[in-house]
Amino acid sequence: MRISYEWLKTMVDVPEDPSELVSEFIRTGTEVEGVERVGADLDHVVTAQVVSKKPHPDSDHMYVCQVDVGEKNVDENGNPVPLQIVCGAQNFNEGDHIVTAMIGAVLPGDVKIKKSKLRGVESCGMNCSERELGLGGDHSGIMILPADAPVGMDFTDYMGTSDTVIDCEITPNRPDCLSMTGMAVEVSAMLDEDTHIELPKVQAEQGPDAHDLVDVRIDDPELCQRYTARVVRNVKIGPSPEWLANRVIAAGSRPINNVVDVTNYVMFLTGQPLHAFDLGKLSERDGKRHIVIRAAYDGEKLETLDGVERTLTTDMAVITDDGERAVALAGVMGGMNSEIDENTVDVLLESATFSSGHISRTSRNLDLMSEASIRYERQVDGSNCANVAEVAAALFEQCCGAEVCPGTVDAYPVVVPAAIVDFRPERARLLCGADIPEEFMVSRLSRLGCTVEAGQDGYLTVTAPTNRPDLTRECDLIEEVCRLWGEGDIEPTLPAARNHAGGLTVEQRRVRLIGQTLRACGLSETSTYCFADPNDLVKLGITDEGRGIPVKIINPLVADQSEMRRSMLPGLVQSVAYNLDHGVPNVALYEIGRVFYGHESKSQPDEPTFVAGVLAGRRAEDAWNQKWNEYDFFDAKGVVEALLDALRMTKVRFKVADPERFPWLQPGQAAEILVQSQSVGWVGNIHPANLQKVGVDVPVVAFELSVEHLLRLAVNELPYEDIPTLPGVTHDLALVVDESVAYETLVQRISSAGGKLLADVRLFDVYRDPMRVGKGKKSMAFSLTYRAADRTLTSEEVEKAHEKLVNKVLRAVGAEVRS
Repeated sequence: MRISYEWLKTMVDVPEDPSELVSEFIRTGTEVEGVERVGADLDHVVTAQVVSKKPHPDSDHMYVCQVDVGEKNVDENGNPVPLQIVCGAQNFNEGDHIVTAMIGAVLPGDVKIKKSKLRGVESCGMNCSERELGLGGDHSGIMILPADAPVGMDFTDYMGTSDTVIDCEITPNRPDCLSMTGMAVEVSAMLDEDTHIELPKVQAEQGPDAHDLVDVRIDDPELCQRYTARVVRNVKIGPSPEWLANRVIAAGSRPINNVVDVTNYVMFLTGQPLHAFDLGKLSERDGKRHIVIRAAYDGEKLETLDGVERTLTTDMAVITDDGERAVALAGVMGGMNSEIDENTVDVLLESATFSSGHISRTSRNLDLMSEASIRYERQVDGSNCANVAEVAAALFEQCCGAEVCPGTVDAYPVVVPAAIVDFRPERARLLCGADIPEEFMVSRLSRLGCTVEAGQDGYLTVTAPTNRPDLTRECDLIEEVCRLWGEGDIEPTLPAARNHAGGLTVEQRRVRLIGQTLRACGLSETSTYCFADPNDLVKLGITDEGRGIPVKIINPLVADQSEMRRSMLPGLVQSVAYNLDHGVPNVALYEIGRVFYGHESKSQPDEPTFVAGVLAGRRAEDAWNQKWNEYDFFDAKGVVEALLDALRMTKVRFKVADPERFPWLQPGQAAEILVQSQSVGWVGNIHPANLQKVGVDVPVVAFELSVEHLLRLAVNELPYEDIPTLPGVTHDLALVVDESVAYETLVQRISSAGGKLLADVRLFDVYRDPMRVGKGKKSMAFSLTYRAADRTLTSEEVEKAHEKLVNKVLRAVGAEVRS
């Protein structure tokens, strides 16, 4: 919301320095996105006078002018000298007072004024039209000022257009702040100042009654809660008065003509969107125009004011001419077939309220957002429609020379009552943690537009204004009191608690430990959207097995985020793609978050928590003394092992992943993670074919584990084992086995066969050679350590145990001892 400081001054007393008001906005919870000086972009634009006007020697439509800009251009002695400017406008004469942009000026639209030559004649500036100055749409000639206009004055000072605009970010629950009057009320409560808002009134109604000219019918009150219509006749289309154009510009819009500018100005003033129809373009039946608000037909066409033909659906509301021809897309944009143009004489003025949900979906589905739709999405106060129509009619009378017909046609099927709330000042003090006087509460709530009356037993009965849909409960009012008092002025105190020791739960500590461990392994935490594209799982080849059914979003913000995610992996892979596209080749990310599994028989989805990570590129950039390899399966496996070790997991196994169960992983480079024989997740390289579908052409290794399983299987304390004090005996064993025999299988067989004397098994070599080992074979060499806890083993004991172990392993896996 752009707030014109000069405009705001006419409604409420504010500090001279806008920065003081900005501080108050921030103190009371309104975010300020920026502060800008309107008119500052018209630097080097001055008032001037045409001294001479001579035809261009090489053009039949341009003139060489000498333009007096006063002391803005002087010679070496400090004497004013005119500027030579080549101009193609036809509407000026010698002696006229004009507006000139000098060299160095930057006009709206980023038009930079430089010294140039036009057909061989030097030009040192430009004589400006209203459109070039951003003051209107008139481009028929340059702007002519009154004869008494000073020469050489900064144009912004002359026009009084110098203003400060505060750009505030308005939260969706505060539609009242999307208007100047709403912001004036907010500032009044912030500063404890009275408002002095004066709205224009119709001076003289004349002509036939509006009820004799127009009829309004609402077919579906769910789509439209109120629709008011007024008729103004004999409108004279033309440029807006300067004050009106300046207000529209300050609000961030562009002046077009007096009719359009009036409707925009009133919307910025009151927050109520308006629309003007050309009454002559609406069909007449029984001497009346019949306005019908209905749902659009599926596939119905409407060309909107931006010149685009829209295809509508039954979820959208349209304003129709006698129920048949659509003439506007309700709450979003008007139609070309009822547009105001230079031939318009009579106008039908609409002031209405529409369903916020339907307007929001219409705007997003058609990718058509307007100032009107922004306000309707946040809910417009239906009780004020007729009053706003009166303001607009008065301005039509004042700025367009129109005749205002008496009467307002008002269809009002859904009346929204004002919320009445019982308010306890003592409860407010308790929740705020501050001794706030009751007088302060009553004063500030009253300034916000609430009606406050004394109730029984210390209660106050508060009637909230209808333009504040966010004030429906006592806690809402307490929040208003708290923010206006100033949260920064509340002394911090510890919450009162008896027999309660503070601290994190065991689960919270373990979740934090998961993050700490992954960060220690070099991964950075990220947070991706919980919203997902329905094709995310398909692109990566992830199966639906065990992931429930999709949880669809009723009103998605964008089409490719229309359901809740069922896996963490797609979002993390998209983050990898984003980093690669922006020149970041090395990516190591993790996320702890929820996924959503829907069920046909349950109203709420399951929301299990997972931890997932992705590694792409290398651990770091190469240095002169250090070269890094690309991340591979064993890097990710090492990260997972570090995580499981930090949680003191026991009986951990990495089982070769079944390609049918894990089709998104590359066969032979993926493993299922088992803890105490329970599957807790997976780790592996994502299949390159799936990565290409999401725009990633480098290897990516990933993992995903169930946080619930990790927390349940984590161990607080491990059994204590004494440090060995007796020596061990080491034997090396090289076994030739088939390629299909996995390391895990061999280790299990060796550990089982070794019994209590076998203290440690370590693989130190894998060798393949078709000639020496055999085709389809591999040699795996292990270092075996034998030790007893109560004695030093004899060589005979070790040899006997080792021979027994070798024989059992050879029989179990069909191996041979490599000599």
